[in-house]
Amino acid sequence: MAVEITWWGHATATVADSGVRVLTDPLFARRLAHLRRRLGELPPPEAAAADVALVSHLHADHLHLRSLAQLAPGTRLLVPRGAQRAVPGLRRLAAGGLRVTEVAPGDEVAVGAVEIRAVRAAHDGRRRPYGPHRSPALGYVVRGEARTYFAGDTGLFEDMAYEVGPCDVALLPVGGWGPYLGPSHLDARRAAQALALLRPVSAVPVHYGTYWPIGMDAVRPHEFHAPGEEFVRNAARLAPGVAVHRLGHGESVRPEVAR
Repeated sequence: MAVEITWWGHATATVADSGVRVLTDPLFARRLAHLRRRLGELPPPEAAAADVALVSHLHADHLHLRSLAQLAPGTRLLVPRGAQRAVPGLRRLAAGGLRVTEVAPGDEVAVGAVEIRAVRAAHDGRRRPYGPHRSPALGYVVRGEARTYFAGDTGLFEDMAYEVGPCDVALLPVGGWGPYLGPSHLDARRAAQALALLRPVSAVPVHYGTYWPIGMDAVRPHEFHAPGEEFVRNAARLAPGVAVHRLGHGESVRPEVAR
């Protein structure tokens, strides 16, 4: 087994490779400010079991302190450079036993048998609405038996394929938590365009169909339900050589990788 991907909802997934469990953007909340988890049960306690957790940027649905507090002491936590200054709660988590490391694009960190490289993302890195401090929004490439790209939140950018490099599996955001997406996000069509640039062997769509604003169930419901299927259709047209695995919440896949 080269790699196994489990999607827990939103941008939260476990990448198991070479005996190392990598957890992306942990979010284990039923409700977050004006958002509620509309589909999928909350991840079980074992979802928080990880050797390392990756935080892509400072927005509260990606850097969620109460979810990070569920990680076991000693867990490695990679966050964008400057995050502890912008989000003081991270310092309390570090005092409680999490091993917090700040990274910027190009930085590499070894965790067990895998290497994790931070890469650039085209997204607003601020921690809203608490202040002006900025940190770079990041994606990550996990390299073990496979090379897995977790995009975090990003728009398309010119050097995406160069920044990421060769990859076997791409975890790409294809939607959001509200009825409108700006250019610093990937929707189903732009995510398929990214797939055509990256040319991985396999892809898993994430960041859709989980959270939605309270009281807005009837507002553009298509944007909540459809992105996963739309990504599959667009990927078949724009990147027909890529195997796309659309998972349900809590489902796992062992995707195809290069031999």
